[in-house]
Amino acid sequence: MHKAAITGHGVFTPSQIITNDELVAAFNAHADRWNAANADAIAAGEVEAKAHSSTDFITAASGIEQRHVLDKTGILDPDVMHPWLRERSDDEPGQMAEMALDACRAALDMAGVDPSDVDCVLCAASNHERAYPAIAVEIQELLGTGGFGFDMNVACSSATFGIQAATDMIRAGSISRALVVNPEICSAHLEWRDRDCHFIFGDVATAVLIERADLAKGPHFLIRSTRCATQFSNNIRNNNGFLRRTRKGHMEDRRDMQFMQNGRKVFKEVLPLVSKHIADHMEADGVEASDLKRLWLHQANKTMNDYIGKKVLGREPAPGEQPNILQDYANTSSAGSIIAFSKYSEDLGPGDLGLICSFGAGYSVGSVILERRG
Repeated sequence: MHKAAITGHGVFTPSQIITNDELVAAFNAHADRWNAANADAIAAGEVEAKAHSSTDFITAASGIEQRHVLDKTGILDPDVMHPWLRERSDDEPGQMAEMALDACRAALDMAGVDPSDVDCVLCAASNHERAYPAIAVEIQELLGTGGFGFDMNVACSSATFGIQAATDMIRAGSISRALVVNPEICSAHLEWRDRDCHFIFGDVATAVLIERADLAKGPHFLIRSTRCATQFSNNIRNNNGFLRRTRKGHMEDRRDMQFMQNGRKVFKEVLPLVSKHIADHMEADGVEASDLKRLWLHQANKTMNDYIGKKVLGREPAPGEQPNILQDYANTSSAGSIIAFSKYSEDLGPGDLGLICSFGAGYSVGSVILERRG
């Protein structure tokens, strides 16, 4: 059986940024207009007035300070409140495939691998812009890789589940190299008009190149073990999958077509599920809390990450042990833990251990234990 390793990684970051102050100004203007238009119904007690948001509220609730998006113009327009993503012809690269290329090329360059030597492209993301042809096959065509490609969706755990799938294929000998890419256009399925969640998401794309460990050309991260688990829950749900518009260019006004979450139940149910999952995985792999040098957690909420880090390590994480990036990127679904890994991993020395963990809708939990080599 072959061993697998992460030999390269990359992050594509959109250039447009929305700060909390900008977001709050747009939301409050929308709320004021909505309240004015529905004044009679509000006075009659038929509907509730929309409360204002605030920067303090967002920071306290999430730890998020800004987010990168593909389009801020529509999001910050009180009459629109969603991104304007240009409709593309069938002859043009799709939005997800195009944003994935930069991250994929960075991963390949880091590993010193030519695209033609890649056997599999696995596009693992929480939302896909179409059902078929697969986004992964389009990325394969644009990059010029060999082999095959397929899409995977396990919501916020898509990246870690994708890493396990690629690792298993390498261990079995059916492939030698795989790109696991996570193009997340989270702004397109967020309900920006809902105060409880309007600040949560941002856009990004990440990629990791996974190879047979004996093919690695330089320092790499050996994948010691992987573990995935799911448990059905409706507490995080999206009945559409991607932004849907009418012919006039506006979203269909169905709340269930966008991101929905029962935040209190998620917090209460996911934290023990994730903590136990990580503890069981570490025990099975013979890893003690004192052995871990780094925790790269899913970037959904700072309070959740602080809780999990303390539970796993048995103490408050020291600075740098459990890096957060959501203050700059917000929640980027499956890509969040990979951003943290990509930005905070190269300082580890040979033999150092780290753990990537993602969790989200499903519920789903995925974890990967890595050992620095070379």
